[in-house]
Amino acid sequence: MILTEEQKAEVAAHTRRYNELKAAGQEHAPRALPAPTARDAAPIAADAIIHREVIPAGWYWTTRLNRGDTLRLVNTMGTSTVSLLAWNAADTTERLNHADTIKVQWAARLQKGRVLLSDMGRALLGITEDTSAAHDAVVGGSTAATNQVKYGDGNFRNTRDNFILAANKLGLDRRDVHPCVSFFAPVAIDADGKFVWSAPRRAKGDFVDLRAEMDLLIALSNCPHPLDPAECYPQGSVEIVRFHAARPAADDLCRTATAEAIRAFENNALHFGETSEGAVQ
Repeated sequence: MILTEEQKAEVAAHTRRYNELKAAGQEHAPRALPAPTARDAAPIAADAIIHREVIPAGWYWTTRLNRGDTLRLVNTMGTSTVSLLAWNAADTTERLNHADTIKVQWAARLQKGRVLLSDMGRALLGITEDTSAAHDAVVGGSTAATNQVKYGDGNFRNTRDNFILAANKLGLDRRDVHPCVSFFAPVAIDADGKFVWSAPRRAKGDFVDLRAEMDLLIALSNCPHPLDPAECYPQGSVEIVRFHAARPAADDLCRTATAEAIRAFENNALHFGETSEGAVQ
């Protein structure tokens, strides 16, 4: 779609207003986020690994993730997108809120140092390592309809149906399936406000580490993103590595990157009956 001059002016006005609100909402300048992690950096110690799993193309996986444990998602062949849903294991009415994750942190770009937030204003997952910063928190996952348009008739699994199956496996149902975030989905927005796919930002061996900030139920789906331009249904698998992570330091990037993140972790501390430093009161 080509925007008219009037529409472009409206977009510019909204952008100015957004920046005004962002400046007013931030009491302190946010910490600068680091460059992407090198693909050969951040090795996992063998004795820290709890479990490994391979998710074939088109399939899903579920797990319970304990607070402090980390999931590494590895784009084994460089052609996969991994979509994620998360719920508070103790109260599944609290779940990932992709809109608040964007709004509260004033950024749609998921990368090292960002936090995935719940609809209760608490931190669910911290992004502790990330090689690409090429992820999508806006568009969402595939459906039977988007697959049919892209690939034609055939038995092509999709993110929405996978998440319904995953929810059932976790004791939940269709109404618990909420909007997802998708990793290894290099979605960007061009000057005209359109979503575009930036393929060079995704590569074989990319990984992202997600640290659980509370006990969680997790569902992952390895289905192609709706904007992926590949003409054939991608066949790449992804590797999942669950491992024990070191206890966060006082200056942990995820916990201190922004004033909004600090408040989210303060909310976590109140939830767990702890001080903001993590000590039980």
